[in-house]
Amino acid sequence: MSTSASASGRMTPEQKRVAGATMVGTTVEWYDYFIYANAAALVLAPQFFTPAEGSLGSIIAFATVGVSFLFRPLGAIVMGRVGDKYGRRAVLIITLVLMGIGTTLVGLLPTYATIGIWAPILLIFLRIVQGFSAGGEWGGAALMAVEHAPDHARGKFGAFPQLGVPAGMLLASAVTAIIAAVVSPEQFMAWGWRIPFLFSFVLILIGYYIRQRVEESPVFEEMAKTKQTETAPLSTLFKKHPKKVIQATLVFMGNNTAGYMLTGGFILGYATNKLDLQAGDILNIITVGSLAWLISTWIGGVVSDKIGRKKMFIIGWILLLIWLFPLFLLIETANLAWITVSLVVFGAFMGFSYGPLPALYAEMFPARIRLSGSSISYALGSVVGGAFAPTIAAALVGKFDTTIAVSTYLFIWVGASLVATLTLKDRTGVDLYPHEGEAENADLGKRGVAGPENL
Repeated sequence: MSTSASASGRMTPEQKRVAGATMVGTTVEWYDYFIYANAAALVLAPQFFTPAEGSLGSIIAFATVGVSFLFRPLGAIVMGRVGDKYGRRAVLIITLVLMGIGTTLVGLLPTYATIGIWAPILLIFLRIVQGFSAGGEWGGAALMAVEHAPDHARGKFGAFPQLGVPAGMLLASAVTAIIAAVVSPEQFMAWGWRIPFLFSFVLILIGYYIRQRVEESPVFEEMAKTKQTETAPLSTLFKKHPKKVIQATLVFMGNNTAGYMLTGGFILGYATNKLDLQAGDILNIITVGSLAWLISTWIGGVVSDKIGRKKMFIIGWILLLIWLFPLFLLIETANLAWITVSLVVFGAFMGFSYGPLPALYAEMFPARIRLSGSSISYALGSVVGGAFAPTIAAALVGKFDTTIAVSTYLFIWVGASLVATLTLKDRTGVDLYPHEGEAENADLGKRGVAGPENL
């Protein structure tokens, strides 16, 4: 058990700082990410891709959301090495600053009308910066939280950085909705859309202040003290644990694909462009859906400590599969009340397979390569799942002229994640601390220790 863990179940002052730092920092990171997705749905096509008219412009704009995902694995590789060799804390600071710089500069970019082809080129470059940062950030925040946690509360502690994702979405939608409400549609298209991007600079300062105050993970400190840090974590990961990477990637794929219907701008774009609904109304509904996602993410993490990670994930997948077809049927009514029901239930069901993810990943990988394994699996799951989900959904609607095609696409991906989950052994409560020779599959079983490498 972590030396900082409280046997009484109460959080120590350091644990509170870690929980706050991982949640607030991740909220800021994902506010930046989702602000772009909202902008892609509302303004980026005419501002940066003027020659691409109509639905083609929207597809290209959504594609730039997906481009950044392709660079998440690179961020995971680089930051995974930094985190496994030099500590989790360094990753938190570096990725936060990178994301903030990228987002702020998007708000300052000249449009296509001003600098021509350089506008989309620079926009895509900044998306690459955001993708690199997001790929490295999640693993550092997730493991910082879980490795500070008592053994019996890893799901609860790991839920804090997960809360930052729906919280970031909630904040992004709320800020965009406020700006859209106080300026005219013409002003929003001309310059109002830039304000949420520029506001990121203030949030980055807050996040940096909070994150630089936390102590290093006790698990990493133990590795450093006993000289068990990994010099080549990526090589060891793929040489010794390729099966775990595949399993972890597939487990996250379904949630990410489904989630990016809400967070990637597709539903916002579909409701405003196809159903002729007001952007402000849909943003408000998405905000409520994000709140439901936030609450269920917390519930999923906490309950997973009681029933196990695997059972919690299976419950989440089954509920999502049940709701995927009603989701779009209710949206198609163009009735704001039914759309609210569809997105609130959708957000609530997503959290059950999202809140326990940090604890699940931490318990799958040995300490010496844990950050690399978690970050790369998360990044690959994002690429296979959510990277181009909005783009694919827009293309499916364009080809088949029905959202049933989108529901079917989501059903296949979520179903695949359910199957992958069924192949896992539940490792809830496994010892997270390093052991001599763990990277080489040390004989922990003979010592009565359930090592995370012994699947």
